[in-house]
Amino acid sequence: MDDSRNNNFPLEIKNVEEKTASILMKYFTGEHTGYVRVGPKGYFFPIKYKQEAAHIYNMEIRPTDVFVTSYPRSGTTWTQELVWMVANDLDYETSNAMPLTDRFPFLEFSICVHPVLAKNLIVENSHSEENLKVLQWVTQPGTEQLALIRTPRFVKSHMPLSLLPPNLLETAKVVYVARDPRDVAVSFFHLNKSMRTQGYIGDFKTYWKFFINDLHHWTPYFEHLKEAWEMRHHPNLLFLFYEELSKDLRAAIKRVADFFGKSFTSEQIEKLCEHLSIENFKNNKSVNYDVMKVVGVFIQDGQSFIRKGKAGGWRDYFDEEMTQEADRWMEENLRNTDLRFPHMQNF
Repeated sequence: MDDSRNNNFPLEIKNVEEKTASILMKYFTGEHTGYVRVGPKGYFFPIKYKQEAAHIYNMEIRPTDVFVTSYPRSGTTWTQELVWMVANDLDYETSNAMPLTDRFPFLEFSICVHPVLAKNLIVENSHSEENLKVLQWVTQPGTEQLALIRTPRFVKSHMPLSLLPPNLLETAKVVYVARDPRDVAVSFFHLNKSMRTQGYIGDFKTYWKFFINDLHHWTPYFEHLKEAWEMRHHPNLLFLFYEELSKDLRAAIKRVADFFGKSFTSEQIEKLCEHLSIENFKNNKSVNYDVMKVVGVFIQDGQSFIRKGKAGGWRDYFDEEMTQEADRWMEENLRNTDLRFPHMQNF
């Protein structure tokens, strides 16, 4: 097993065993080289993470930076738009005119774009100078993008806190959102099939096995959540649950407003609730990553980046065996923590 250590990055990066990587690459056709595990918790990434690990860990954090972090498909996009709107005093005009990808660069997206895919995308978009510029922007390392952006900067990341700059919470504001892992798995399964960066071709049951065995991007899932949960009382971190946003969006908006020192009238909050409603959100071109469809990263299958936004939708995908397996997995991972999802008080 190949060990790699960057002088500017304090954690060990190990290549995933070749046999395991080969099996994964048969299912995830967007990766062609392999995968790595990072640090004592073994966070799992495409091998390209090696190129970005030190850049991300050592990036300069500005006091006005705002990060929205999460495990993927936990309500990240929803939370990004909510946070951006609150922090920018409900600027609907800019929100509607500027795609969320421009307002909120995705810090580590470039690690998911394998050079083989990047080359294919360049060929496919060679007919359009504009497309090539968009492609260059969305595949450029996030640290390079952010270095060019004026203050204040809004940053999206699925990195656990331990792989982000160590001075992050002492310097900037962070909003973390968590969601029932069963709903996360269903939503991420669909995205993995639609995004060519992943190119997943298997069924859900197989995907679920990869997910709970920490053989998928940004896993282990519960370690990711626990890191943020342990810091939930830090004045610069706001911990949200997707299920809370779904159940009482007004209350969530007020919490976010308090976190950013903002105050809105009942009418303003009502209007923002309407803007953020799942139905409106699904039809909002600004937040639906349409730019990814234009350049071919996102398969044009008619599916919206924002899916159903339904809490508890996992029941439509899990058979009895998987349900029991999920119960055991969650119980085991929640045993030594007081982390509890609002709707899961039995664990």
